[in-house]
Amino acid sequence: MTQAWIFPGQGSQIVGMGRDLYDQSPAARAVFDEADDVLGFALSRLCFEGPENVLMATENAQPALLTMSTAVLRSLEEARGMALPPPAAVAGHSLGEYSALVAGGALDFADAVRLVRQRGELMAQARDGSMAAVIGLPEDDLDQVCREVSASLADHPEPVRTIVVANYNAPDQLVISGSTLAVEQASILAKIRGAKRVLPLRVSAAFHSPLMRHAADGMAWAIRSVGVRDLRIPLIANVTAEPLLKADEVRYEAVAQVVAPVRWIASVQRMVQDGVSAFLELGPGKALTGLVRRIAPNTRLINLSTSDDVRAFALDRESD
Repeated sequence: MTQAWIFPGQGSQIVGMGRDLYDQSPAARAVFDEADDVLGFALSRLCFEGPENVLMATENAQPALLTMSTAVLRSLEEARGMALPPPAAVAGHSLGEYSALVAGGALDFADAVRLVRQRGELMAQARDGSMAAVIGLPEDDLDQVCREVSASLADHPEPVRTIVVANYNAPDQLVISGSTLAVEQASILAKIRGAKRVLPLRVSAAFHSPLMRHAADGMAWAIRSVGVRDLRIPLIANVTAEPLLKADEVRYEAVAQVVAPVRWIASVQRMVQDGVSAFLELGPGKALTGLVRRIAPNTRLINLSTSDDVRAFALDRESD
């Protein structure tokens, strides 16, 4: 069974995540304690107790998810009692890419948690634009909708004309991002063109669109402040769906992915093409497991988010 490890992004956070890992796994506890020390506040308590509205804030959710996913991985290593066999690839959805970089050896956890806190703060500063999930409309049709809406707003300033497909999550689930006016118009046109549903997302800005340029510029400075190594395990990049190994490629990806679409469909397809037959999602929820099921239904899907999950998987691997 050729594995890929995949890591969830923002939106998967939930109050209470990681509490059982902290209580039962010294390795996981060390990860949460390190995050608290690095950030200078009790991120662990925020994960375990909330309040929910504070955990959901972008600048908190991003380091919280990185910490949770890393704690799951360290707990699994501890439960196995030996080094885990490396996967064929790692990948993460947007913010989850930083968890993948830690797992792949490109970033130390302390540097990564500091970096994603900065990333979250930069993204939280944006107050323009919105996003919407589009269900049941093919990629090419939605791309055309975005082009037509942008053209129809030609008399407006460029930020108002901005509308792009931001997340290619699954064949039947795409996300658009841009100015609020453009997203509203694209939502209407998408329904006319055959979308089953269009759901506005509860976000503060137009993530993964050109409207996030200021955040990308900030990340260009931030990534220079941390040590980045070549990856030990190929990272399938959000921006290109191609494998990355070199430190310079990682630095470029960290900046580009803020404004570029998340090409999750193509990323999963690339991993399957390269021989991956099982996807192990490490982190809260089962969002990526659900997406992979719709992209690559013949693969084995495993989700690890609790101490019970980790224990059962470790025992299962030992019995193979």
